Amino acid sequence: MTLNDTFRAYLDKRILWVFLMGCASGFPWVLIGSAMSGWLKDAGLTRTAIGLFGSIFAVYAINFLWAPLIDRVRIPILGILGQRRGWILGTQLIMLALTISIATVDPSNSLMLASVLALGIASASATQDIAVDAYRIDHFADSPKHQLPAASAMAVIGWWTGYSLPGYVAFRYADTLTWSGVYWILAGFIVCLIGLTLTVQEPVSDRKKLQAALESRYARFGTSDSGQVIRWLTVTVWEPLAEFMRRNGVKTALAILLFVFLFKIGEAFLGRMSIVFYKEVGFTNEQIAEYTKMLGWLATVAFTLLGSIINVRLGVVKGLLIGGAAMALSNLMFAWIAIAGPKEWLFAATIIVDNFTTAFSSVAFVSFLTALTGRAFSATQYALLASIGNLGRTTLASGSGWFVDVTGSWVLFFILTTVLVIPGLVLLIIIRDRLKALQADQING
Repeated sequence: MTLNDTFRAYLDKRILWVFLMGCASGFPWVLIGSAMSGWLKDAGLTRTAIGLFGSIFAVYAINFLWAPLIDRVRIPILGILGQRRGWILGTQLIMLALTISIATVDPSNSLMLASVLALGIASASATQDIAVDAYRIDHFADSPKHQLPAASAMAVIGWWTGYSLPGYVAFRYADTLTWSGVYWILAGFIVCLIGLTLTVQEPVSDRKKLQAALESRYARFGTSDSGQVIRWLTVTVWEPLAEFMRRNGVKTALAILLFVFLFKIGEAFLGRMSIVFYKEVGFTNEQIAEYTKMLGWLATVAFTLLGSIINVRLGVVKGLLIGGAAMALSNLMFAWIAIAGPKEWLFAATIIVDNFTTAFSSVAFVSFLTALTGRAFSATQYALLASIGNLGRTTLASGSGWFVDVTGSWVLFFILTTVLVIPGLVLLIIIRDRLKALQADQING
């Protein structure tokens, strides 16, 4: 495969659709992530409280529980758009209503209500993620292997675009419009996302045919109404996991699940407290907007494209090893900021380095997960893998604020985020030969 083939992969119109749906997937993290952290910090909440508020992200770790519904159930009325787009639009309508509601709430006086509304947004977003990931996988199920990193790269770029640009607007105008006013603007972004969902094309898939073939394996349950229900539930709930285990082997499958759990813990531990850290060091909302959102977005776009090209040549497993190691070391840049104070040149350098390592590792990680999914249950299997990754990120990262409060040291905190990456990399080294063989079989078909 030539370099020209790699660039031509980006000319596929499906790449644009993946980018747009990536924007939809990243945007809710502004609502319940960075913007909410900034609002809570300005409202006077402690680091521990802000960290615990982040427990709402736990829904991303359990969304695999209802992922089979996204594979098998068509939403009434909205289903006319197709299996994937119908679910995406439904979740966006829910997020729009909840965002308008949260714009009318003062978290300092009604923290419980704000938490419930944010949990609702997180639940809708986690459901949307299932459909968005399946949308991407279905579009590229039969594509050449060099298109996987390209599709993964555009999904990552889309995610960071949906997260960074609205986030820039939020922090840029938070001091003049108040956070409540910012959330009204963010509601307008959701309206735009709804328009994009109506514009993109539903993927063509033989999912139903494959699922019907699997149901025939359970003909022993009979043809009665109860037997048909049992067959449907068996294929919907049990078969996605069973097929994943059969295809990879039980030992390798369990090792893969453990690696997915460990890989991004350090990054999540850092991300949960990043806005709080920037504010405590002395950076203003406008500086946070300029550097973490705008500069960060530009760096992410450039480095994600570069990362996709490099990952095609290195292979996904090597990409994970290099990206994971670089991601761990880049966290030490934040420790430097904690020691040096609010120096803008250091802030800019740190954001560029951090976004480079995050983009590189994310492309490899998304490509890795995508290649592990089967065509019959793309939504369920990808959701299971992503949920396990989010489980490590949400459960342990919720204590990040508590750790800083107890130790009183941001430097120790950032050293910890570096150390947390090591176990996942060690496991990857142990199983890398088996993974390379599986990747070759599954990507090449």
